[in-house]
Amino acid sequence: MADTEPSKKVESLSDEKAEPSAEKKTAPAKKPTPELKPFVDNGNGTVTDPNTGLVWKKTDAWLDTHKFYTWQAHRDYVNEANKEKFAGYDNWRIPSKSEAVTLVDKTGSKQCEDKNGTMFPIDPIFDAGCVSNTWIIECSDEKIIRFDLKIGIDTAYPGQDVWGSVRLVSKPGEASAKIGEEPDSPKSEVQKEKPTGDAPAPSSTPTAKAKPAGSVLRPAKRDVTEEEKAIFKARAKAWAEKKKK
Repeated sequence: MADTEPSKKVESLSDEKAEPSAEKKTAPAKKPTPELKPFVDNGNGTVTDPNTGLVWKKTDAWLDTHKFYTWQAHRDYVNEANKEKFAGYDNWRIPSKSEAVTLVDKTGSKQCEDKNGTMFPIDPIFDAGCVSNTWIIECSDEKIIRFDLKIGIDTAYPGQDVWGSVRLVSKPGEASAKIGEEPDSPKSEVQKEKPTGDAPAPSSTPTAKAKPAGSVLRPAKRDVTEEEKAIFKARAKAWAEKKKK
């Protein structure tokens, strides 16, 4: 009798240890990333992104002028494209950060060659020999920001003496650009209803001043996901190591 009791205890302990493993929950399966439609070459020096509806110029400022531009001077290049109505459009402008991000290939399968012979992750449907950065509309005289297409991240600079290229985009529905100004973004489809006779009197609280005509209405920002950041950082590290060699 005494010899059998310890074995019973061992069995009961092993049963207790086995219980938690049965309660383990399986991790939910990751949702597959939707497959993006390929860019379309329009045959007139422009490319359409069917996923966003944006129309991009195939060349950048460097390919067109062999010049770099400061933030303050970039509008000279934008004005020329709108004056000549390049490809029939007169609402060319620089992209927003969220628009520029859509140019960066996240699959690792598409590469374009820049002016230095370095490959960077945008679709080779764009002309080779360009520069892998562009000014974006989040930039201002107070905060100089340039978007790096090599790593898909925007960078702020402390001074004004910063040079870069310009990549132009046109969005159907946006107003024509006034020379010297960026075109306005499309107006919201939701219009506020006019007050009726039964409506309460307007508040005496002063309202914010309306923006002057021609001011830029900036599109809503899209945050870069952690997965995208990891991809961009890995590519930047690989590019830096390749450059050292």
